Amino acid sequence: MDVLHEVAVRVATRAAEHVRLRRPEVFGGGAGVSESTGDNAVQSKSTPTDPVTVVDTETERVLREMLAELRPQDAILGEEEGAEDDSVDGVRWVLDPIDGTVNFMYGIPAYAVSVAVQIDGASVAGAVVDVARELVYSAALGRGATVQRADGTRERLACSAVTDVSMTLLATGFGYGSRRRAVQGAIISELLPQVRDIRRIGSAALDLCMVASGVVDAHFEHGLSPWDWAAGALIAAEAGAVVKLPAANSTSAQGAATVAMAPGISDAFLAVLRSAGALDPIPG
Repeated sequence: MDVLHEVAVRVATRAAEHVRLRRPEVFGGGAGVSESTGDNAVQSKSTPTDPVTVVDTETERVLREMLAELRPQDAILGEEEGAEDDSVDGVRWVLDPIDGTVNFMYGIPAYAVSVAVQIDGASVAGAVVDVARELVYSAALGRGATVQRADGTRERLACSAVTDVSMTLLATGFGYGSRRRAVQGAIISELLPQVRDIRRIGSAALDLCMVASGVVDAHFEHGLSPWDWAAGALIAAEAGAVVKLPAANSTSAQGAATVAMAPGISDAFLAVLRSAGALDPIPG
């Protein structure tokens, strides 16, 4: 377990350095998408509003090359290059080279590199690097979760002590398809009067790490892919969160819900989500 955790942190940190270096080279030094950005720097995936940048693909290649050297026998599932097959058996690395690509494009400092390793479909170690703030969140199964800061200091993570759903600061995100967004909007209208407030950061991996650190009290989102939650959900769980996850071989199109919440509100918050229809899949 220690070896897998060390590899996850090592490759995620190296990939984050690549992302940090490449953004000003591709998009310029300021915020927003520069008019000088090359035509091939950004392309669309599932919808015109779902982008992938040249840095996403480069960074996944950095991750894959490091894992090929350090763990050549293991399988890999990556957001950009997929996997050789759909099997979740054995050891599998689950990679998101940039979670929060829209933020990355526009210079909003909330995007992350996420690396998890799973055994038979269950995450056992993982790291999420907040690229802009140079924070390295990581966890290993049964050993707790920590965050390491740029100055090398490390802190053990723990969820918030909130016990009242009405005082819950809730993080969420939205899909790229208009149909799913319409349903999500209706759910938010049901939830907003029942919680303290809602935040939409734009990176599920960071949302989950914020649950782990107590910055927010809960997170839920529909249609996440395994690379979005594989590391962050483990980090949240190891920090004490109650998590509800899609199947390890789920797809975004199936629209299953991912939930992570502080333990003091878990039963009541799940009841609120269930009443609002927020635990039902939203295919899209």
